[in-house]
Amino acid sequence: MRLFPGRVRKLATSSRAPNPESVASLSRRDRILILGYVAAVTVLSWGYLFYLDHQMLSARQHDKMMMEMGMSMAMPWTTADIFFTFTMWVVMMVGMMAGSALPVMLLFAGAHARRGGGRAPYIVLIFGLGYLTVWVGFSACATLAQWALHHAAVLSPEMAASSPRIGGAILCAAGVYQLTPFKRACLMHCQSPLGFLMTRWRDGTSGALQMGMRHGAYCLGCCWALMCVLFVVGVMNLVWVATLALFVFFEKIGAAGAVVARVAGAAMIVVGVLLFAGIL
Repeated sequence: MRLFPGRVRKLATSSRAPNPESVASLSRRDRILILGYVAAVTVLSWGYLFYLDHQMLSARQHDKMMMEMGMSMAMPWTTADIFFTFTMWVVMMVGMMAGSALPVMLLFAGAHARRGGGRAPYIVLIFGLGYLTVWVGFSACATLAQWALHHAAVLSPEMAASSPRIGGAILCAAGVYQLTPFKRACLMHCQSPLGFLMTRWRDGTSGALQMGMRHGAYCLGCCWALMCVLFVVGVMNLVWVATLALFVFFEKIGAAGAVVARVAGAAMIVVGVLLFAGIL
């Protein structure tokens, strides 16, 4: 897959960090505001997740007790269940992805400033909304997947696949995806989005929204399989949520991100096979 044409692709892959000159074009006030936006959204998201986990703890304990008594917990979802599950996924995706999106937001804001545009924090907010729109779509798909697992009565009170075969299959599929050229292409874009900004630039508010959605699509292509691992370890297992968030950050920011992705993919396949075979 050719992510960047010709010399633009070569330029984009030559640096894994935002162009210092572009970021330096931002005023100190704008940088602080953008950092503040991302930090506030991340903190609020994680605060909600901790609150939700505390609220759900007693419910999970109750469900476990009922299952031990031989009572089925495959109760049909209500509209409220669907709404709150969808909200949970959206907030989780924001908490996990906001930090790794910060470098491209700063790069985008700097490029906007170098073009003589004003209101950099505002335009970055629109870019971020476009980015978020993509992950809202993923959250809707994840909600449907969780509903299907619940409806099939193969979801534990911790919201993890109760069948080792299903868990193993998910890990194997996610691991295989980590090794695909499409994953590498999307990861390359997330590591070095300069070529994208140079070749796909759009002016104005609608342009910022479109660019945010385009970058979000690349980011989704890079990370969606990793998010599916939550169905194996527990959707609301905050230790694993934080671990995956850190992994995504270092995969996208670190110089050895492609190697890390391949090693993690191979490890997931091995663990998935062992889990599928009933060895783990």
